[in-house]
Amino acid sequence: MSDKYITIQQESGSVNISEDVIVSLVQNAVNDVDGVAGFANTAGNELAELIGLKTLQKGIKVQFDENRIIVDVIITVKYGEKIVDVAQRVQDSVSALIISTTGIENAEINVHVSGISFEK
Repeated sequence: MSDKYITIQQESGSVNISEDVIVSLVQNAVNDVDGVAGFANTAGNELAELIGLKTLQKGIKVQFDENRIIVDVIITVKYGEKIVDVAQRVQDSVSALIISTTGIENAEINVHVSGISFEK
Protein backbone atom coordinates (compact mmCIF):
# COMPACT_ATOMS: atom_id res chain seq x y z
CA MET A 1 0.00 0.00 0.00
CA SER A 2 1.11 3.49 -0.71
CA ASP A 3 1.49 6.10 1.99
CA LYS A 4 1.47 9.04 -0.43
CA TYR A 5 -1.62 11.22 -0.59
CA ILE A 6 -2.75 14.38 -2.29
CA THR A 7 -4.78 16.63 -0.01
CA ILE A 8 -7.69 18.73 -1.18
CA GLN A 9 -8.70 21.43 1.30
CA GLN A 10 -12.39 22.19 1.63
CA GLU A 11 -14.36 24.43 3.96
CA SER A 12 -15.50 21.50 6.09
CA GLY A 13 -12.09 19.79 6.23
CA SER A 14 -9.73 18.00 3.92
CA VAL A 15 -9.92 15.05 1.55
CA ASN A 16 -6.87 12.81 1.13
CA ILE A 17 -6.60 10.71 -2.02
CA SER A 18 -4.08 7.87 -2.06
CA GLU A 19 -1.58 7.30 -4.85
CA ASP A 20 -3.04 3.79 -5.18
CA VAL A 21 -6.44 5.27 -6.03
CA ILE A 22 -4.93 7.33 -8.85
CA VAL A 23 -3.03 4.26 -10.14
CA SER A 24 -6.32 2.31 -10.28
CA LEU A 25 -8.02 5.15 -12.16
CA VAL A 26 -5.14 5.33 -14.65
CA GLN A 27 -5.24 1.56 -15.23
CA ASN A 28 -8.96 1.69 -16.00
CA ALA A 29 -8.63 4.71 -18.27
CA VAL A 30 -5.76 3.22 -20.28
CA ASN A 31 -7.44 -0.17 -20.64
CA ASP A 32 -10.39 1.55 -22.35
CA VAL A 33 -8.26 3.22 -25.05
CA ASP A 34 -8.33 1.64 -28.51
CA GLY A 35 -4.88 0.88 -29.86
CA VAL A 36 -3.24 0.16 -26.50
CA ALA A 37 -1.94 -3.40 -26.32
CA GLY A 38 -1.21 -3.16 -22.61
CA PHE A 39 1.11 -1.80 -20.01
CA ALA A 40 4.77 -2.43 -20.60
CA ASN A 41 6.11 -4.83 -18.01
CA THR A 42 9.32 -5.50 -19.88
CA ALA A 43 10.49 -1.92 -20.16
CA GLY A 44 14.22 -1.47 -19.99
CA ASN A 45 15.76 -0.71 -16.62
CA GLU A 46 17.09 2.57 -17.99
CA LEU A 47 13.58 3.87 -18.73
CA ALA A 48 12.29 2.68 -15.37
CA GLU A 49 15.16 4.36 -13.55
CA LEU A 50 14.71 7.52 -15.60
CA ILE A 51 11.13 8.02 -14.48
CA GLY A 52 11.58 6.36 -11.08
CA LEU A 53 9.23 3.38 -11.38
CA LYS A 54 9.36 1.13 -8.35
CA THR A 55 7.22 -1.63 -9.84
CA LEU A 56 7.66 -2.32 -13.52
CA GLN A 57 4.62 -4.61 -13.58
CA LYS A 58 2.23 -1.70 -13.26
CA GLY A 59 3.84 0.53 -15.86
CA ILE A 60 2.42 3.52 -13.99
CA LYS A 61 4.08 6.11 -11.78
CA VAL A 62 2.11 8.75 -9.88
CA GLN A 63 3.61 11.77 -8.15
CA PHE A 64 1.96 14.56 -6.20
CA ASP A 65 3.33 18.10 -6.39
CA GLU A 66 1.32 20.65 -4.37
CA ASN A 67 -2.19 20.37 -5.86
CA ARG A 68 -0.97 18.76 -9.07
CA ILE A 69 -0.85 15.14 -10.15
CA ILE A 70 1.97 13.91 -12.40
CA VAL A 71 1.37 10.56 -14.10
CA ASP A 72 3.86 8.56 -16.17
CA VAL A 73 2.41 5.63 -18.13
CA ILE A 74 4.49 3.06 -20.03
CA ILE A 75 2.46 1.26 -22.71
CA THR A 76 2.80 -0.89 -25.78
CA VAL A 77 0.80 0.00 -28.88
CA LYS A 78 -0.91 -2.41 -31.25
CA TYR A 79 0.80 -2.80 -34.63
CA GLY A 80 -0.81 -0.65 -37.32
CA GLU A 81 -1.95 2.10 -34.95
CA LYS A 82 -0.58 5.63 -35.13
CA ILE A 83 1.56 5.90 -32.01
CA VAL A 84 1.05 9.63 -31.49
CA ASP A 85 -2.74 9.27 -31.84
CA VAL A 86 -2.87 6.42 -29.32
CA ALA A 87 -0.69 8.36 -26.88
CA GLN A 88 -2.95 11.41 -27.25
CA ARG A 89 -6.04 9.28 -26.58
CA VAL A 90 -4.35 7.87 -23.46
CA GLN A 91 -3.56 11.38 -22.24
CA ASP A 92 -7.12 12.56 -22.90
CA SER A 93 -8.71 9.51 -21.27
CA VAL A 94 -6.53 9.61 -18.14
CA SER A 95 -6.93 13.37 -17.77
CA ALA A 96 -10.73 13.23 -18.16
CA LEU A 97 -11.06 10.44 -15.61
CA ILE A 98 -8.83 12.18 -13.05
CA ILE A 99 -10.78 15.42 -13.43
CA SER A 100 -14.19 13.73 -13.20
CA THR A 101 -13.35 11.59 -10.17
CA THR A 102 -11.07 13.86 -8.12
CA GLY A 103 -11.97 17.35 -9.29
CA ILE A 104 -8.25 18.09 -9.75
CA GLU A 105 -7.80 19.77 -13.11
CA ASN A 106 -4.07 20.28 -12.86
CA ALA A 107 -2.68 16.94 -14.04
CA GLU A 108 0.35 16.22 -16.22
CA ILE A 109 0.05 12.95 -18.15
CA ASN A 110 3.26 11.61 -19.73
CA VAL A 111 2.93 8.61 -22.04
CA HIS A 112 5.98 6.48 -22.77
CA VAL A 113 5.58 4.01 -25.63
CA SER A 114 8.08 1.22 -25.08
CA GLY A 115 7.09 -1.11 -27.88
CA ILE A 116 4.72 -2.40 -30.51
CA SER A 117 2.57 -5.48 -30.07
CA PHE A 118 2.17 -7.72 -33.12
CA GLU A 119 -0.77 -10.09 -33.40
CA LYS A 120 0.09 -13.77 -33.54
